[in-house]
Amino acid sequence: MNEIIRFSNILRDKNVPVSIRSTKDAFMAYRMFRGRDELREALFSVYVKDMRHADAFMEAYGEVFGTAGKDEPLESGEDSTEIIQAPDGDINGKEGESLILDDFNELKPEIEEIIDLRGDERNIIDRDMSTLDAFDPEIFELCRRLGIKIANRRSRRLRQSKRTRPDIRRSIRRNLKHGGTLIELLRSEPRERKSQHIFLSDVSGSCDWISNWFFCIVYAAQKTFYRSRFFDFDSKIVETTHLLDEEDLYDAFRNLRESRARNLMLHGTSNMYTAFREFLENVSFTGRSYIVILSDCRDWAGPKRNGVPESQGLISEMAEGARRVLILNPEPSKKWDAVDSCVSLYRDAGATIKEVRTLRQLAEAIEKL
Repeated sequence: MNEIIRFSNILRDKNVPVSIRSTKDAFMAYRMFRGRDELREALFSVYVKDMRHADAFMEAYGEVFGTAGKDEPLESGEDSTEIIQAPDGDINGKEGESLILDDFNELKPEIEEIIDLRGDERNIIDRDMSTLDAFDPEIFELCRRLGIKIANRRSRRLRQSKRTRPDIRRSIRRNLKHGGTLIELLRSEPRERKSQHIFLSDVSGSCDWISNWFFCIVYAAQKTFYRSRFFDFDSKIVETTHLLDEEDLYDAFRNLRESRARNLMLHGTSNMYTAFREFLENVSFTGRSYIVILSDCRDWAGPKRNGVPESQGLISEMAEGARRVLILNPEPSKKWDAVDSCVSLYRDAGATIKEVRTLRQLAEAIEKL
């Protein structure tokens, strides 16, 4: 415990925020991974909530635990093995049994714990977004901070995925010569993940209020999305990907509003048929692409055939060509399929529908992409 307390104090001296809870979680991680290569990664997932503190963490870790293994490459494949030392005493490991974990999910805090929220912000993050001020600068700052934390967690998750998981079948075959005792742990080869994310934001009158915050969160988290593209749509579609390259969020948002005004997209009416048709005709995507649509699924002005919106067929085309179509719906689920809502029709066409009534739900949906 003394080493963890010393480690926490050194991090505080380096201006890294460390709470008592983080110290307790770090001690639990230390007990699990003491003497193993995963210790540094486990402590990193507990202490580092902002990637700007990563260098300070590495320096502090070197002071307390030494730098062994810091620059060692991660290997995988048939010849890559991890040697698990048999514990003292019982060969079956009943005393001092080592823990083999596929991931560190239980060491990851929830959304509200990865960001330092004030009391009023904790209230805001769980409030129905339709009751929030669409142009409140404090909410924009909260969205920016949420986006940064999402980016940090996604980066950490992608980094851990490259470590690969244990290959149980190969490990069992390799350890038959040891009488079945797990001595050598083999890991599977890492998978190459280069999925494209395409974001479509409904800016019609019924969704204009949430589209602002959607853009802000994606802007802050964009670097963890491979070849991401961003579009606004109502009865037409306009690409705004270039605005994600702005150095300042507020400049990006101001230019976004100017783009919508220039294209007559302020408080417009939804025609998802013409918008989605234009998207399919002008935007290329593959089976590795994720299409994420922020919309209430109300095709107000779209054409219908036998009472069924023709935009359903376009959603079906997207679902067939992309890896996944995800629709984030800000409406309460009890209002789905009422009047002109197309939720069930779009679900039948192959889309996944998620309710995002609060900033927490929106942030968690984006993080899990």
